[in-house]
Amino acid sequence: MKLLTGCAGFIGSCVAQLLLDEGDEFIGIDNLNPAYDVRLKEWRLAQLKKDKRFSFAQLDITNQAKLRELFQKHDFESVINLAARAGVRQSIENPWTYFDTNVTGTLNLVELCKEFNVAKFVLASTSSIYGESERPFSESQPASQPLSPYAASKKAAEVLCHSYHYLHGLDVTVLRYFTVFGPAGRPDMSIFRFIRWIAEGEPLQLYGDGLQERDFTYVEDIARGTLLALKPVGYEIINLGGDHPASLKGIITSLEDLLCKKAKIIHLDPHPTDVSATWADISKAKSLLGWEPQIPLDEGLKRTVEWYFKNAQWAKELRLA
Repeated sequence: MKLLTGCAGFIGSCVAQLLLDEGDEFIGIDNLNPAYDVRLKEWRLAQLKKDKRFSFAQLDITNQAKLRELFQKHDFESVINLAARAGVRQSIENPWTYFDTNVTGTLNLVELCKEFNVAKFVLASTSSIYGESERPFSESQPASQPLSPYAASKKAAEVLCHSYHYLHGLDVTVLRYFTVFGPAGRPDMSIFRFIRWIAEGEPLQLYGDGLQERDFTYVEDIARGTLLALKPVGYEIINLGGDHPASLKGIITSLEDLLCKKAKIIHLDPHPTDVSATWADISKAKSLLGWEPQIPLDEGLKRTVEWYFKNAQWAKELRLA
């Protein structure tokens, strides 16, 4: 049996659905925190609960006592840790919460894996760790100068996992995700915001000149790669990215075409935590996992816009920060 943390999150809910589709037995947990509008988490959870095989427990990974009860009750063969406080800019305002969840929560899980002889641990990490590194970003780069508390907390979780691999033989795959997007995506991220602002005729807030590039990766591709990462590897850090960076201006133009509306752009000063571009070297994912993205950016944007229109009655009311 598998333990999936953060199962009501954007990526977590997609991983949960893939596990259900493949007939895997797992327990999903999430604390349903209000880091962003909880109505979106509740919607994702409601979709999963339509399948009677789905088992859910509302639980926070910072609560080691409650986690231990779960480990005592179930014989877990692997843990997929997608529970996290995400968001670069928000981490500047409240870094303590990010370290509580991303570091202490991870510590609780790897310690329980050691105690209960769990064979495999998958950690969701982030491309934000690379900062302003040479592109394309390779796992062999030092990545020792994160630009935000969020990135720093994820780097801390990575090296913590390495220590448990070294000392206790825990098999660990660390996945560095690159700018994930798709249906029911986080409302604090650019693509959800851009769709909402253009569709509803609201001013679109664009930091900088819009020429900054991101390696956008469709959520189903990320979920598929996450499950492939359950294979034994020892300890490996692996990029999962789209491998085709696109500018924010280009994304806005594509969304204008899909929505048949023009954006009312308001330019804001660049944010100090924003990097000029991200780009994943995915050669390691190809060789170790047999993974590469399958959903092109244009198709992913189309599916995301379709989801928004289908759910616009409530999605247009979601809090964006």
